[in-house]
Amino acid sequence: MKPPRRIVAGIDTEGRSCVLIDGPASMVIWSTEDTPADNSGTTDAGGGRFGFPTRGTRFVFSDFPPGGGSMMHATDTIDYLVVTSGEVTFITQTGETLLRAGDVLVDRGIMHAWRNDSTQPCRIVNVLCPARPVGNGATHSGELDI
Repeated sequence: MKPPRRIVAGIDTEGRSCVLIDGPASMVIWSTEDTPADNSGTTDAGGGRFGFPTRGTRFVFSDFPPGGGSMMHATDTIDYLVVTSGEVTFITQTGETLLRAGDVLVDRGIMHAWRNDSTQPCRIVNVLCPARPVGNGATHSGELDI
């Protein structure tokens, strides 16, 4: 099978949220050495050997109806997302990236928003793991309704 498309978000040299990597994934899409994760830097943490994490996570899904989306926000997490149906635009401070069903995204706690410009609903499945803040850090305290 063709590997999924992998999008990795981060912070550019001017401190703005951006997409650092956009291309095919290997089996290990991303890894961190500890929790909370260190989201700083621009080094590709994909590839390598598979291993099981040993600390806490949250496994959620979000639905975006046609015309729906979210406000611009950041989190103190590293989020591993898979678009399971539909399509949605991932918005950073420096641009926009259209994600389609099967695409994967590593959101490294950056300022971002979501927008569904299509006529079909979109669902993303997301695993959230604690991380040290980057850039502006979290724009919420605890829960965020998307």
